[in-house]
Amino acid sequence: MAIFERLGDLIRSNINDLIDKAEDPEKMVKQIIIDMEEQLRKSTQGLGTAMGSLNQVKKQLAVAQEQSNTWQAKAKACLEQGNEELAKQALENKVKQDKMVNQYQEMVNSMEAQVNEIKSQVDILKQKLEEARSKQAMLVARSRMADAKADMAKTLGSMDSKSAFAKMDKMEQKIEAKESQADAFAEVSGVQESESDPFAQMDKENAVNEELEKLKKEMNGEN
Repeated sequence: MAIFERLGDLIRSNINDLIDKAEDPEKMVKQIIIDMEEQLRKSTQGLGTAMGSLNQVKKQLAVAQEQSNTWQAKAKACLEQGNEELAKQALENKVKQDKMVNQYQEMVNSMEAQVNEIKSQVDILKQKLEEARSKQAMLVARSRMADAKADMAKTLGSMDSKSAFAKMDKMEQKIEAKESQADAFAEVSGVQESESDPFAQMDKENAVNEELEKLKKEMNGEN
């Protein structure tokens, strides 16, 4: 019995440690999903903001390019009219717009790279979220199975094995006593029935008379 007591103490100790340290896995899994969804929402929002900024810079690039083309046309018209000085002024403005075009183009190239990187990160996050959602049911099921096993272990650990076996022995002794009592009643009842049964009494007297006749013949020397 001592081994059962030691086993119970060990199980109780381990279960208590688990209860103290463990968090609710189901709530943790759900919270992870919520956190990932929030991250995806923020990332998608950030992607939209970045794409909006990129489109705005592209528009500014288009305006600068259009202004450069306009000053180019004006310079050409001035030269055709023989006004070289005015043509130079137009070309000065064109050079300024060309610088703007180059600056905007560099910004567009850089922002496009950043937008593509954000898109890639958003796609990865979407994939991870889908994987997490598909695993959620499985993880919750495993968590509940573990809880059931832990509850069973806790129940077994809280059982007083010595007392349980003592109760079982006591119950067995009571049943054996009842069986013995029933057998005794049956035996007494059988004797009383045989004594009160006239046919049984007649068979008994016939057997006694038969033995008496045999004894008389033996004493008289009869074969």
